[in-house]
Parts: sequence; structure tokens; C-alpha cells
Amino acid sequence: MDCNRARTKDPIEWLETCPDFSWPLANQLREWFLNWEPDLAETIKWNNLCFSGRKLIVGISACKHHLAIFFFRGTELPDPVRLFTPGGEKNTNIRSIKVTSLDGVNQKALRELLHTAVELDADPTIPPVPKMKRKPWPVPQFFKMALAMKRNRAAAKNFRAMSPTCQREYLVWLSTAKLPETRARRLKETLAALSGGRKWAQRKG
Repeated sequence: MDCNRARTKDPIEWLETCPDFSWPLANQLREWFLNWEPDLAETIKWNNLCFSGRKLIVGISACKHHLAIFFFRGTELPDPVRLFTPGGEKNTNIRSIKVTSLDGVNQKALRELLHTAVELDADPTIPPVPKMKRKPWPVPQFFKMALAMKRNRAAAKNFRAMSPTCQREYLVWLSTAKLPETRARRLKETLAALSGGRKWAQRKG
């Protein structure tokens, strides 16, 4: 999700910021959704066009070369014709449909999927499936050693104070460096950012 760069809270303005490829797809899908389920409310969340009832139901992410339709309670929805893209997102109830052309989209099945999602959201007696917890990402030994150094005391303190999600972003980034020089560069950037109390997304700030 979140393939659109521009930031806006207005659905119409959001459509105008969509990449040239996905704009007509997003525009048509928005029209379908609002015609099929006119009581849905539109919002912009995480720079995606989202539709909600009691809670968030479905969203649209407009990217340069494709468009994604994602259902927030997708794991609870029947999908007999297999609209959902295989694999899905791990550790989440969200399931998505990757679209590159609306010509191949089964409108009847998509409409039924949306209707089922709306009914599910409207029933307060059916709570969402609990989110699956991810296993903690291991802390690389070289990072442990760096944090243990006296000169990196501030970085270590700030890292420990971060939420598990924020810690994970740094750990994944450090662990996935394949070359020694890449690892060294990322470690240097990480320590500098942590010393300033910055999260991974703000590390170059």
C-alpha cells in the first residue's frame, strides 16, 4: 500500500495525484464501489483511498504500474473465484487484489465480495480475527556489539525506548545488507539516527 507520493485528505484530489497508469482504474473502481454500496464513507488513510462503514472495509492503492484493492478483513471473506492475489500479506488480516486492467476483473464476484465485507463490518457480533503476532526479529551480533560501546550509549538508550515495530525496521534493514560495505554504511547511519532519537523512516533527517 501507499504507492502514491502526494498527500491529501480529499478523495477527488487524491485521484488527481494518481499515476497516469492507475488513475482511470482508481476512478472507475471508486465509481463502482459508491454505486454498489452508496452508504460507504470515503477517507484517505496511509495515502490510500479507503471506504468504511462502522470501521474500515476496503481500500484502493494506486501505483505506477498497477492498482491494488485491499480488504481489511480479507481473511474472513469467502473467495470462491479466487479474486485475491495468492500469498497475501503476512501477519495481517488484509488480503488484496492486484489489478492491471479492469477488462479481466469479474465485476459480479467483486461486487459480491464487497457486499459480504460490508455485511461483516455491519455485524457487531462478529469481532475481527485477532492479528497474527510476528516473531521478534533477531538482533544482529554486530549491532549488539555496537550498542554496547560507550560512545553509542545514547543510541542504545533510544533504541530500547522504541516500539517493537520501530525497532524491527532498523533490524530488518541492518540484517538484509549483503555486502560488508553496505552493512558498515547502514550501521553508521543507524547509530547516527538513533543517537538523535530518529525512527528508521527519519534516519536521514
